[in-house]
Amino acid sequence: MTKVPKYWNKAKKYLAKKDKIMSKLIQNYKSPSEIILTSRKDIFFSLCKSIIGQQISVSAANSVFLKFKRKCGNKINAKTVSNLSFEQLKSCGLSRQKVLGIKSLAKQIINKSFNPKLIEKMEDEEAIEYLSTLRQIGRWSAEMILLFTYNRSNIWPVQDIGLLRSISKNYKKKYLPPENFVKLLKKRFTPYCSVATWYLWRSIDPEPIQY
Repeated sequence: MTKVPKYWNKAKKYLAKKDKIMSKLIQNYKSPSEIILTSRKDIFFSLCKSIIGQQISVSAANSVFLKFKRKCGNKINAKTVSNLSFEQLKSCGLSRQKVLGIKSLAKQIINKSFNPKLIEKMEDEEAIEYLSTLRQIGRWSAEMILLFTYNRSNIWPVQDIGLLRSISKNYKKKYLPPENFVKLLKKRFTPYCSVATWYLWRSIDPEPIQY
């Protein structure tokens, strides 16, 4: 795990000045809970966790991921996964599509048709498009990778149900909140949308999110 992103404290001050509600959230959720935005800097691990967690509850995802980790002998990397059979992975509680997605990812890492190092030099939208070429990885999953693995500072995942719910709750809007209002908040919080997103998540979830 790395330390809290360098921009974090600067972002808190910026957001607190820009928005009264965000200022209150920042006061309510002080460290040490903030350290959740630290990163493993392990994109294969994070992508596997993202694929496993799709369309199931957090508790179910954690259970499946634990079985997956054990099946990998606690070594979650492309080589280990490539050596596991389809049935071995499926026995962890993974659907057929998720197994195919994880196996495809391992293959592309090994044959270098997918190169994570390129992402570091890409702008956010370019990186999202690149990640979205992977099987089972759509825009939301790509945004989670940029936020949690690469600690990008300005990710605003408008497809995320938790973010939309928290906007509705904190800003007294109906659910779903109006698209124009969501865009307005993005403009207000830029260039620190990632930090704003994290605080909005924390306002509705007792356990900070991690990938």
